[in-house]
Amino acid sequence: MIALDASALLAFMFQESGHELVAPHLEDCCLSTVNLSEIIGRFVRDGHDAEAVLNKLLTTPIEIVPFSAQQAGVAALLLPLGKPLGLSFADRACMALAMTRNVPVLTADTIWQELDLPIEINLLR
Repeated sequence: MIALDASALLAFMFQESGHELVAPHLEDCCLSTVNLSEIIGRFVRDGHDAEAVLNKLLTTPIEIVPFSAQQAGVAALLLPLGKPLGLSFADRACMALAMTRNVPVLTADTIWQELDLPIEINLLR
């Protein structure tokens, strides 16, 4: 199991650099609802229907994980670490999911490797 950051799934969906590293994980991965919203928002920005995008993502084997109170606490604790690096709430939500599940994370955001976290950070590029 691996936690996907929105950047990783979007790289796969748009066939961006590193997309080939996402495909092997699609059968055994999870995605925070916070990152799900981020992905849907990216498509809405381009004029796509939010409900259609959501329904398409729900047909995949990706486990969509509701953002929990425990994850909220972990994401809040990450704020002091992430603020100097410009990490967003969605970034911290993905990290919190990985940390609460004790699984690695897959991201395209190289800045994450500068953090000292108790999880494995895998980069696409």
